[in-house]
Amino acid sequence: MAHGDQATPERVGLTMRLRVIGCGDAFGSGGRANTCFWVECGKTVAALDFGATSLVELKRAGLDHDQLDVVILSHLHGDHFGGLPFLLLDAQFERKRERPLTIVGPVGTRERIHAALEVFFPGSSQVAWSFALSFVDLPCREPYPFADLAIESVEVIHPSGAPATGLRVRCGDKLLAFSGDTAWTDALFDIAKGADLFIVECFMPDGDPYGHGALETLDAHRNQFQTDHIMLTHMSPAMLGRMDEARARGFLVAHDGLVHEV
Repeated sequence: MAHGDQATPERVGLTMRLRVIGCGDAFGSGGRANTCFWVECGKTVAALDFGATSLVELKRAGLDHDQLDVVILSHLHGDHFGGLPFLLLDAQFERKRERPLTIVGPVGTRERIHAALEVFFPGSSQVAWSFALSFVDLPCREPYPFADLAIESVEVIHPSGAPATGLRVRCGDKLLAFSGDTAWTDALFDIAKGADLFIVECFMPDGDPYGHGALETLDAHRNQFQTDHIMLTHMSPAMLGRMDEARARGFLVAHDGLVHEV
């Protein structure tokens, strides 16, 4: 992965700012919104995932989605990409968007978004967009440069009809890592390595939840992640009841609206 991790000299010193738009599980446990992280890097604005509730939450937060340059998807479950049909149609018909928008995701992203558009609003996949809309079906472990960002994905374990991935997003000399949703896999070490912040899903306090992670497992491997700052997200009701314990163990805990300087 090292070939995709180098910051070019002109990008060193760029700042990265993270805002948690949604960090809940698929079912809104604890009243939390579906996954979406708003990332500002230099002049570039990105969203990591765009779950079904994300457009509403952006508007609630007073954030203008016209500012978005790129949406980067970890995997193709509705709580991680299901808000995109609404984003695209709002951009087209309400905001009259003109600036380009790029959607980067695992192989199969373009096809799945077109299918979602047709399911929710038949005929909408054939809209003549008023803005340049680009899809990048990104193979795993192939670095992709976009404006101020360098993006790379790593396959994880979470059945979703297409490769599920963790993400590494570099901004200058800052590196943000995100596990996406996954059962335990050693690929998490590659995703987290050297990150200034590693956002990792932690669905349950313990056990081996299908397709998801657990606090006890993450804590057991804590020293192998090679990152000092680990933020937990995508928590079930059982895990939400153990947040104080997670903080006591030295983990950061995400909440909707949290702002973090990476």
